[in-house]
Amino acid sequence: MSHAVPVASPPESDTPARIRFGFILLPNFTLTAFSGMVDVLRLAADEGDNSRPVRLSWTILGDMAAPVRASCGIQIPAWESLNARQAYDYVVVVGGLLHARPELDAATLEFIRAAASTGAMLVGICTGAFALTRAGVMTGHRICISWFHYWDFIERFPSVDAKLVVSDRLYVVDGRRVTCSGGRASIDVAAAILVRHIEPSIVYKALRILLVDGRETVSAPQPHPPGVAPNAHPKVKRAILLMEQHISHSITIDELARRLDVSSRQLERLFREATGSGPAACYRAIRIRTAAWMLTHLDKNISEIAAACGFADASHLGREFRRAYGMSPSAYRERQAPGAIGGIAEPAGHATTLGELFPNRNEFY
Repeated sequence: MSHAVPVASPPESDTPARIRFGFILLPNFTLTAFSGMVDVLRLAADEGDNSRPVRLSWTILGDMAAPVRASCGIQIPAWESLNARQAYDYVVVVGGLLHARPELDAATLEFIRAAASTGAMLVGICTGAFALTRAGVMTGHRICISWFHYWDFIERFPSVDAKLVVSDRLYVVDGRRVTCSGGRASIDVAAAILVRHIEPSIVYKALRILLVDGRETVSAPQPHPPGVAPNAHPKVKRAILLMEQHISHSITIDELARRLDVSSRQLERLFREATGSGPAACYRAIRIRTAAWMLTHLDKNISEIAAACGFADASHLGREFRRAYGMSPSAYRERQAPGAIGGIAEPAGHATTLGELFPNRNEFY
């Protein structure tokens, strides 16, 4: 089946230089992340709703012989080959499902590296950041990853400094690298890029047409993690995400406050307003829940679990565990074992299923 190429006519020779965007769609990419960004470009590129690439131009790069399938099943053909070697101001890599796509091919990796060498801005949308990292062009740069894929990234790229991995914000701009958590945040990324080049009023008009208020900034948090009230303060949401990502090597409350740009006293107050307890108590509860899950799902001894969950030793874990569950870790493991009689009921707020404990490690992508 042939596919028409939905691209406007090429620019006339006397047309002023436009900002050029080249999109690379990875197999099983997220359609929302791609379409959200493209629609902002489309609406900001022209007057009215004519969708002509006057101020901006965009194209889809890839294998001309085969369309790329989105995770929803829709297929989109490439408009230009990676071999064309056209110059682009921005090269945008849009990812999606991690476990249902082949490894990046050599041509795509080489194109990304070549774009970096020419000084193009590289943009990773959703798991597109994985591709940029795989290509070796993110060294020393902060990398924004969705909380949903944080642990996937850490496991795939163990040599990357975890301090550079950001999963509590919608997107990060670091030099000539932009990475985005995905979803509708790609709209915010497009707006943040365009206001550098064209009148902000034009960009905000495009957002209004899309019924987006345009108030999300680079410091806006990702959506709240499970167990946190939707109306909780953004600093609390980000703090809990950071806690979940620093289980074995605990982050101090002072360091947590510093990363969130608040004082320790302010953070304490925000937590008490949102959760009824302080950040230290919340952090401890997260680590104890993690230990409870490990006791019933992993073949590790108590000392190993204590170390993995940030406790000083097995005795320290035992004291905190008894306070939360009313029994020792060993007793808990025995009572939760398959076939055990009279399993205990979980205390309120102590869910230990994998999906609830590690929502960003959910098995169903």
